[in-house]
Amino acid sequence: MATIAVFGALDTKGHELAFLKAQIEQRGHQTRVVDVGVLGEPAFAASITRAEVAAAGGANLATLVAEADRGRAVMAMADGARAIALRLHQRGELDAIIAMGGGAGTSVGTAAMRALPLGIPKVMVSTLASGDVRGLNRISRGVFARAAAAVCGMVEARVPESPDGNDKPTIVASMFGNTTKCVEAARAIVEREGFEVLVFHAVGSGGQTMESLIETGEIAGVLDVTLTEWADELVGGVMSAGPTRLDAAARTGTPAVIAPGCLDIVNFWEPHTLPEKYRGRRIYQHNAKQTLVRTDPAENAELGRIIASKLNRSIGPVAVYLPLGGISVISAPGGPYHWPEADAALFDSLRTHLRKDIPLHELNLHINDAAFARAMAEGLLAMDLKAGAAGRHHAVADGS
Repeated sequence: MATIAVFGALDTKGHELAFLKAQIEQRGHQTRVVDVGVLGEPAFAASITRAEVAAAGGANLATLVAEADRGRAVMAMADGARAIALRLHQRGELDAIIAMGGGAGTSVGTAAMRALPLGIPKVMVSTLASGDVRGLNRISRGVFARAAAAVCGMVEARVPESPDGNDKPTIVASMFGNTTKCVEAARAIVEREGFEVLVFHAVGSGGQTMESLIETGEIAGVLDVTLTEWADELVGGVMSAGPTRLDAAARTGTPAVIAPGCLDIVNFWEPHTLPEKYRGRRIYQHNAKQTLVRTDPAENAELGRIIASKLNRSIGPVAVYLPLGGISVISAPGGPYHWPEADAALFDSLRTHLRKDIPLHELNLHINDAAFARAMAEGLLAMDLKAGAAGRHHAVADGS
C-alpha cells in the first residue's frame, strides 16, 4: 500500500477532493490530504491543515485571511506546499502526489511537485488544461476517477531492471548544438569505462531536470560542458534554468567537471522578439525560430564570478576546464562570435574568483576538439565515481 499526497483547496474544491480521495483509497492506497485553501471553511478535515501549510511557508494563516490579498496568499501557500511535500518525502510518507485546482491551485500544486525528486509520480488535475471541471457531474467524475487511476497505476508500476540485472552507474551531461561534438566524444570515453551517460539539452528545462536528478544523490558524476543557461539567466534570455543552476552537485558532493561551454550565447526566439536594448549587439540568426545575442566582456566577467561562487561551495571533487581556443562552434577563430576580449574577461574572472584548491585546467584547444573532450572525460573518471554514489544517495535520503 502506497501513500499518495492529495493537494488542493478544501474550501473551493472540497467535494471534488473528497471524491478523488475516495477513489484512491478504493484502489487500496492511503492518502494524506493537504489543504492549501485560505478563505472559506474546509469541506472536511485535512491530514495537514491550511494553517500548517501557511506556517511551513513562513506565513500566518490569520494574517493572510485578514490581508485578503489573493496574490500574496497564493505565493505563501505555494511556499508552504513545497516545504510540506519535501518534508513528507524525506519522512517516507509520500510515494506519489496528485493535486487539483484552477489557476491558483495549479500554481500551488505544481510548486509542491517541483520540490520533489525526479521519478516521484506526479499528477495535476487542472481547469487550465482540461476546461471547466468544477463540481461533481458525469463528466468531472470521469476525469477525477481516471486521474486517481493514473496516479495509483504510476505508484504501482515497478521499474524493470536492466536485462543483465546490472544497472550501470549514471553520469549526467549538459549539451547544446554548439557543444555536441565535445559531449559525444567524452560520452564515448566514459561509457567504455562502464558508465551510463544521460545527456540534457541546456534549454532551461534541461538544466532544471539535470539539477533535480543530481539532487537525488543517485548520480555518480557530472560532465557539465554547457553553461549557456547561466548566460540567459544573467542577460535575460529565454532558456534560463534559474538561479540554482550548478547548486546540486556542489551541495551533494557529486564529482563534477565543468567547462564554460556556450557562455557566449544568449538565446531568444524569432528576431521580432528580441528586446530593443539588444538590437545593436552582435546578433546571429541560428535558425528561423532562434536568435542569438553575443555576451560582451562585462557580462562574461560577471558570469565568471557567478560560476566561481557556485563552484566554491562544492563539498566534493570539482575541476574546471577552460577551452582557450573557443567556447562554442561559432566563437572559434573566423566564427561570427569570435571575440577574444570577451572570452578573456570570462577566463580572467574564473581565475580570480575560483577557490584556489579547485583545479583549473587551461587548454589551448577549442571546446569541440577531441583532446579537450578526452581531458574532461579522463578528469571525471579520475574522481573515483563508483565509490561515492551509494554514500551520497544515503546522505540525501537521510536529509544530511
